[in-house]
Amino acid sequence: MLRKFSVAVFAMPVVTALLCMLVDVRIGHCHDGDDELVRVFIFAGQSNMVGSDSKVVDIERFPPFRGYGKTQPKVRFSYCIGRENKMRSEGWVPLAPVNDVVGPELSFARRVVSKSDAPIAIIKCAAGGTHLGGDWNPDEPQGFKMYPLALNLVRKSLQELSEAGIKYRIEGFMWHQGENDMFNEAYMAEYGDNLKRFLVCWRRDLKTPDLKFYIGELCTKTIWGMDLRPRMYAISQGQKEVTENDAQAEYIPTSHVGVEIGAGVGLHYHYGTLGQLEHGVNYAEAYLRAIGKQNESSRRLDTWPYAANSKIKLYVMAGHRNMEGERAFTQDLATRNTELLKSDPTVAYKYDLSLIHI
Repeated sequence: MLRKFSVAVFAMPVVTALLCMLVDVRIGHCHDGDDELVRVFIFAGQSNMVGSDSKVVDIERFPPFRGYGKTQPKVRFSYCIGRENKMRSEGWVPLAPVNDVVGPELSFARRVVSKSDAPIAIIKCAAGGTHLGGDWNPDEPQGFKMYPLALNLVRKSLQELSEAGIKYRIEGFMWHQGENDMFNEAYMAEYGDNLKRFLVCWRRDLKTPDLKFYIGELCTKTIWGMDLRPRMYAISQGQKEVTENDAQAEYIPTSHVGVEIGAGVGLHYHYGTLGQLEHGVNYAEAYLRAIGKQNESSRRLDTWPYAANSKIKLYVMAGHRNMEGERAFTQDLATRNTELLKSDPTVAYKYDLSLIHI
């Protein structure tokens, strides 16, 4: 009896460690002591995942993101981008812009690395003008056959890590796609079912049943986006049906991010440079929340500024892009009016800008 009890006591740490390792491989929630384990993120989708209609040179126009076009040597990157003429990394390379455009992975990586000590790697497969119902269909891929292409890229990239003796964990799947499905009546109506099947097949094929998916909202702020809102709404409803019923899928709003305006870009549904950078931060913040590393607000109202039973004037401010303050940056105030950068404890303030809730 004593011998059995003794064995059980000393076996518990071993069992716990094994269980921790199993959970670590599958869902990535056991983080103690694994800061050397490479977190692998998959980025996939169509033109907004590619970064279409963005320019690396424009990054410097936006103060919060200056320098983001530079190579990130500590972040591994493997990619296959494009349709007919594909751009391939042919193995792992340092993360940097591809073809002079800005993909969301650039700002995503910088934000995650700034909040976590663990190394990260990104595998990206994206092509503009592709359909979930056709190209990305896991059962009957058509057109550019994106699903088997992406799956082969992911498997090959992971194999290269293993062969190099690098331990990794598939940490998340960032998906931005759906614009082209809204032009096909059947694909539009079936988007939710097709997306659900898409997630199931990736988890099956990568043997990661609890893989977390982050589903990006389509861009509705440009001319095409506004003109086609009923169709985009149908796609977003399909996305939300999946994320609301899948504990490991999250809907990532983009209605607050900037978009390019003017001829050419403004007539499409691409975010442009600023929107791509902000959307990459969207994905990063969602991931950081999922692992418990979200930002703590530094602006808290510690003392209520109004006397009991006093009358106050309440102002409600609402609107679209100009009310959001799109393309206005606090960094610019440093050389103009630094007083506006200070918090005012005499005024209570509450706001809601899509992902930001205070």
